[in-house]
Amino acid sequence: MNVAWFYLILAGICEIGWAFGLKYSEGFTKPLVSVVTVLVMILSFILLAQAMKTLPLGTAYAIWTGIGAAGTAVLGMFFLNEPKDLMRILCLLMIVAGVVGLKIFSEQQ
Repeated sequence: MNVAWFYLILAGICEIGWAFGLKYSEGFTKPLVSVVTVLVMILSFILLAQAMKTLPLGTAYAIWTGIGAAGTAVLGMFFLNEPKDLMRILCLLMIVAGVVGLKIFSEQQ
């Protein structure tokens, strides 16, 4: 795996982190959580920008949002007691399949 893909995966993980930060900042009313959230957002964008230097725009952006969306939803199920019904899980699996497909079928970078 080259560096761009590593940056992209880290950017997606940061997206999960800042999504949770938004939840726990309570509308940016908690200063410490808000500052950490904004810093993680910035790091996520920097890592995404680095990945996009060599990866195709559509592929990088779709994978970044896919990691963020699926990861946030799964962690929400486990840590925030969000619904775990079958249809929701199947939809998440489709997101993951799309992310994997984009990686597999992307031009070798």
